[in-house]
Amino acid sequence: MDHRLIEMLVCPLCKGPLEDRRNATASGLPERELVCPADRLAFPIRDGIPVMLANEARSTDNDGDAA
Repeated sequence: MDHRLIEMLVCPLCKGPLEDRRNATASGLPERELVCPADRLAFPIRDGIPVMLANEARSTDNDGDAA
């Protein structure tokens, strides 16, 4: 995914900035996702396309130090 596109995207809920996060695939989490630190939500990137739907986001509250 183009880095310039990620910079243009904002959280669909609060309109805040998103962080591009890459995860280890063995953890069961998506390989790559966009994280809203304010709402503590992670939006998956599937086949190079960010899924910016609130009902598809996962909570990052239980991620420990990775928030």
